[in-house]
Amino acid sequence: MPISKRTTKAIKEGGWIRRMFEIGIELKAKYGEANVFDLSLGNPVIEPPALFTKRMRELATSTVTGMHRYMPNAGYVSTRSRVAELLSRETSIPFTANEIVMTCGAAGALNVIFESILNPGDEVIIFAPFFGEFTYYIENHRGNPVIAPTDNKFHPILSALKPLIGPKTRAVLINSPNNPSGALYPQSLIRDLGSLLENKQKELQSEIFLIADEPYRRIIFDGLTYPFIFPHYETTIAVHSHSKDLALPGERIGYIAVNPDYKHKDQLIDGLTFWNRSLGFVNAPAVIQTAIESLQGISVDIKQYQEKRDYLYDELTSFGYDIVKPQGAFYMYPKTPINNDLEFVQALQEQNVLVVPGSGFGTPGYFRISYCVEDRILEGSIKGFRKVAKDYAISR
Repeated sequence: MPISKRTTKAIKEGGWIRRMFEIGIELKAKYGEANVFDLSLGNPVIEPPALFTKRMRELATSTVTGMHRYMPNAGYVSTRSRVAELLSRETSIPFTANEIVMTCGAAGALNVIFESILNPGDEVIIFAPFFGEFTYYIENHRGNPVIAPTDNKFHPILSALKPLIGPKTRAVLINSPNNPSGALYPQSLIRDLGSLLENKQKELQSEIFLIADEPYRRIIFDGLTYPFIFPHYETTIAVHSHSKDLALPGERIGYIAVNPDYKHKDQLIDGLTFWNRSLGFVNAPAVIQTAIESLQGISVDIKQYQEKRDYLYDELTSFGYDIVKPQGAFYMYPKTPINNDLEFVQALQEQNVLVVPGSGFGTPGYFRISYCVEDRILEGSIKGFRKVAKDYAISR
């Protein structure tokens, strides 16, 4: 067998998002692209801001020498400085370039972090529903994922989290706005989480990292604001990606930010920088680092995503679907009217509507819709959603 047992198991059990994407390719070949409504992949349809295109044109014709050579493994100091400047303004905490490591997206960042902090058998607590790749990232680096529950708003239940934290706990990973639910964790929850972890560190005489995976932190609706973790706990690391806010998922550009108040930050940054190189990333791509340097704080038009959310939410709830209205990101996470989410997703697939079962996010009985698609796809999917709602007797 050419692949390991672990790889065979992972392929069989995971990869629901990609699996549905591949099914979509097959259905489009069979029925025509205009007749298939693929809501499975979080691949932004909105194009990057015009300033990005302008900057790329400038770089393409630049006569500056050395633009494509090796750089410090943490990334260009100039880019890290611009990231630090923005974080300083947003958090009122004085970040410098020395607390930033540029990475190959948020996925690269998380793998670098886990390789840096985990010893074999260490535990990382994640909250269901969670991005399905989290478990693989943790296991890649000899860690063990521990799943904690959320409430009916998809917010972590701290009373349920508390007994899960033990001597092997090395980190708690949060993702807000959340993929797949679109839930935004309120500041009061982040504050209480920080207090809980602070008390647990003292009780266990250990060090527990709070890691925030925040690629959607600029995609927030209804006038809400993003609550940063840094003011509420010292042992904190944030991971950001420009895949969503600048609509650059294919460019794989992001960064790690370490709390300036963390007392071992220099040693941690050394570890992160070492593994950024030694895991094979070497450093984040040079041209894209330079391009996004002047785009810190700029985002795609968030209003477009909010309009898509409102349209889809209003339509689906009118058919009887049970949905917690998303506050951010570009996903919706309805309940399935039956326990078997795979069966329900298959019923939608028979209507050429592609979504991802909640089993792929640690919460069977739900399904994820990605609405970062063209309006014609959203509008075209409505007939299928209505038909399946009627078939399963959930229509109002």
